[in-house]
Amino acid sequence: MIDRTIYYHIKPLIPRRLQIAVRQQVVLWKRRVHTERWPIDEHAKTPPRNWQGWPGGKQFAFVLTHDVDTMKGQDRCYDVMRLEEQLGFRSSFNFVPLRYRVCPELRACLTGGGFEVGVHGLYHDGKYYASREVFRNRAILINHYLREWGAVGFRSPSMQRNLEWIHDLHIEYDASTFDTDPFEPQPDGAGTIFPFWVQQDEKSQKGYTELPYTLPQDFTLFVLMKERSIDIWKKKLDWIAEKGGMALLITHPDYMNCKNDTFETDGYPLSYFKKFLDYVKSRYEGCYWNALPMEVSRFWKENMVTGSRTEQCSEQ
Repeated sequence: MIDRTIYYHIKPLIPRRLQIAVRQQVVLWKRRVHTERWPIDEHAKTPPRNWQGWPGGKQFAFVLTHDVDTMKGQDRCYDVMRLEEQLGFRSSFNFVPLRYRVCPELRACLTGGGFEVGVHGLYHDGKYYASREVFRNRAILINHYLREWGAVGFRSPSMQRNLEWIHDLHIEYDASTFDTDPFEPQPDGAGTIFPFWVQQDEKSQKGYTELPYTLPQDFTLFVLMKERSIDIWKKKLDWIAEKGGMALLITHPDYMNCKNDTFETDGYPLSYFKKFLDYVKSRYEGCYWNALPMEVSRFWKENMVTGSRTEQCSEQ
């Protein structure tokens, strides 16, 4: 924690190109070390107790989420939204309210079109969990934006988290974990490709659904690892589909090159995202439940939390 705290204090002083160059070297080393648990961790395939399957008998859930880290990313949201509409998908977009001005017209366009809006921290500065007091103070503002936007979901910047503290937020779900991702600042994974319930305490029935991402992030693949194909996405998706889990993807419009089909220092072609959606649609049409995060959360609470409590009461 000390190392991360120091890093986030000095990060604004480090040129972006240098940040990426250093992270590329670190990721290269970690990738060699963690070949047995990334991109697939076989231990994460086990379904939860009393698992009855996804709605409509679908083979797996397919959930698209976008973290919009900067104003540049916000400007590209319309391109991403139109692409998904053309291919018949819906997703959630998570915004950072105090890092840039979040456009209310964009939020209205998204929710009006069947998409979802969530809160992605406040500043994207990596200091949320520096102390309990810091998180409590920030939670007040986060709850304000959740209420103002009509949002029910949260994701921490840089995937840092303390699932106990997150109970301070007025949310239905959190999405700050992953099944396996040794390249993140807080690399301990949830170890599952299924959602799970985080109960507030033993006496209370309050809690939230945790939605781990289970497909590698676009920034990790195309910027840090310099991958030039979607093969890893396809490989991991096929495995999740075979196991009947939740394929949840994080992408960043900030890094999507929407103007031409080229790579940049911190960007990749939007066409790679389109190729992946085309792959899902062509190979698994009729087999997946493309759901918004809030829909997955409500399904999970109704069927795996409330339903299991009802079953326990009837057994007694």
